[in-house]
Amino acid sequence: MKKLIITAAISSALLGCGAQHIAANNNHASTNNASNSAAANTNAVNNTAIITATAKNAGATLPPLTLLPTSAHHFVQAEVAGQQLQFVLDQRGLKVLAAAGAANQQLLASVAGNFVRLTSQPLDDGSLLLAAMEADTQSLHLWLWQNGQLQSQLQQAINSRVVEDLCFYHSGPNQQLSLFLLGGRGGADQLLLQQGGQWLKKPVVIREIAVPYDSKACAVDAHNGALYVSEPNAIWRYQAEPEADESRELLQVKQPFGAINSEIVALSVLPNGHVLALEEQPARLLQIPVASEKTAAGLSQPSGQSWPLGDEEVAAMSVVTTANITQVFVTSEHPATVQQWTLPAAAMSTPVAIKPVKSIQQVQPTAQSQAASQRGDVIDDPAIWHHPTKPELSRILATDKRMGLDVYDMAGKRLQQLAVGRLNNVDVRYNLAWKGKPHDVAVASLRNNNSLQLFAIAPDGRVNVAGQIPTSMQEIYGLCLFQPTAAQIYVFVNDKSGLVEQYQLHSDGQSWSGQKVRSLQVKGQPEGCVADDKRQQLYVGEEDTGIWRFDAAADAPVTGEQIILVDGAELVDDVEGLAFAPGETPYLLASSQGDDSYVLYQGVAPYRQLLKFRVTTNPTLGIDGSSETDGLDLTVRSLGPGFEQGALIVQDGRNRMPEQGQNLKYVPWQAVLDLLKTNNN
Repeated sequence: MKKLIITAAISSALLGCGAQHIAANNNHASTNNASNSAAANTNAVNNTAIITATAKNAGATLPPLTLLPTSAHHFVQAEVAGQQLQFVLDQRGLKVLAAAGAANQQLLASVAGNFVRLTSQPLDDGSLLLAAMEADTQSLHLWLWQNGQLQSQLQQAINSRVVEDLCFYHSGPNQQLSLFLLGGRGGADQLLLQQGGQWLKKPVVIREIAVPYDSKACAVDAHNGALYVSEPNAIWRYQAEPEADESRELLQVKQPFGAINSEIVALSVLPNGHVLALEEQPARLLQIPVASEKTAAGLSQPSGQSWPLGDEEVAAMSVVTTANITQVFVTSEHPATVQQWTLPAAAMSTPVAIKPVKSIQQVQPTAQSQAASQRGDVIDDPAIWHHPTKPELSRILATDKRMGLDVYDMAGKRLQQLAVGRLNNVDVRYNLAWKGKPHDVAVASLRNNNSLQLFAIAPDGRVNVAGQIPTSMQEIYGLCLFQPTAAQIYVFVNDKSGLVEQYQLHSDGQSWSGQKVRSLQVKGQPEGCVADDKRQQLYVGEEDTGIWRFDAAADAPVTGEQIILVDGAELVDDVEGLAFAPGETPYLLASSQGDDSYVLYQGVAPYRQLLKFRVTTNPTLGIDGSSETDGLDLTVRSLGPGFEQGALIVQDGRNRMPEQGQNLKYVPWQAVLDLLKTNNN
């Protein structure tokens, strides 16, 4: 996790957030039609003369100010289906007007209410989504402007916080449309509206964010997945993806340490990726470059321009860019004539690199385990145990890096906790007698004393502690099992030096023991590993580099080959959990932890990549997606209803709904197979 380091002088007081209203580039996100159009009103609006003036400016200058013939406290201008429109909030409510310059500007639609904080989001079908808060009832309202009509999309009371600002985020990679509800008392909610192009029946809070007290304004850079939040003394950058980590970066602070003069009441992201901030009084626009280079204090280089707008207090702004001309519309808290300013072309001449947006395919979990009893990095690696006769009674084992082993049923209920110590990885194989009776075996890497921790699994799924086997490891880490025949079970265990040791398990009918049979080596730090029992192959993940293949047989050569490389795009380090799906068409699956995804490969040479996917939110069941996955396991055998074709079990590093300890997400394997089928068609 990134950590913020700032000077002691800066760290004294940082809290605030305002309003982002972008009404340009009308080709993002997706939507369906809604109904209930607002009544259109054709009353003509007085077409008073446009007044121009020049801003008082001690430094940089803007072209002359234009005062629009519209009174508003929030204002958005946008082109929808070739028509220039103005969306206006005043003391009566929301109005939709033909844009200034029309021969006969008309009121096209209206909604009564005490609305504040208007923002907009263009959608893929050419419509425009609008959001505002009704101040008297603290209700969120969403409307669609579509086919020349204003259609009500949502009206929902917000009880979690008093909303200071709203900003949309359309995630191209994850195919989600969400809305940030910024509160002024130290919190924000991310509300999911659409997933996969489909409107949710009811929006779902998919993330709660801790933001500074007295936050005032927010804005989103959708291309780079960044959320900007202002507070009285600073602007912060957060990650906008709901499954991203919680770190934040300091973008800019108040004088004398930075460039901010007064409280920021609105934010917007310019097409070149820079941030535009509106200071309340005296009114000033401040352009803040967003660059990769940082000063020693952690701030962006304070080389942006600023433009004074006058001495009067302002409250909100919206920005629209067309034909390389960027216009800023500024309004006051009490409805007054809308100010229109044009940014100089030089302010837009240094674009930052815009990452190409690539959609990543998604599957949804249909169940999840109970959360870990402790917070932090606790749950690491799952393993699936199959019940011999009743698949629905199968068990999911998971290592707890602080305590021991957890055992869950297929509904995610925790059935057992075995407090044996700090376990890292675990795996399961079958049919090894213990205490005179048939048992299956689970083995985990025990970091307390660098040993193999043994567990005996009874036919009814009860897990028992069954002793330890010492190793020569110095920092034991990853582990997996290998069973080439019914009578042979081996353990592969690795440590952070790259050493991999192979042990054979033995049973005398009453207890178990182990004997080291050989050692292997990879160059860097490994962890995840998995064996193909049928073909007698071992796959080892080297976290920073890729995946290695070795012959798994105890008498095979010890040299391996690197078959898959980390490339930073498809497989992003760290390479964590590995799993193998046997069968006529075998698959090798890897956790691409660096971008919260999973990559599926052919299970035999040439190990061609077949699929890259993420585990996303299941809003119907209220289950969040997975992120920062360490371990995973999969099976192609039935685990009962809902998992007839098997399951993928992944560790979730950030358990969001609600925010609580880590857990496991259960995904039907059929969902992954369906994605494969779609790719092949």
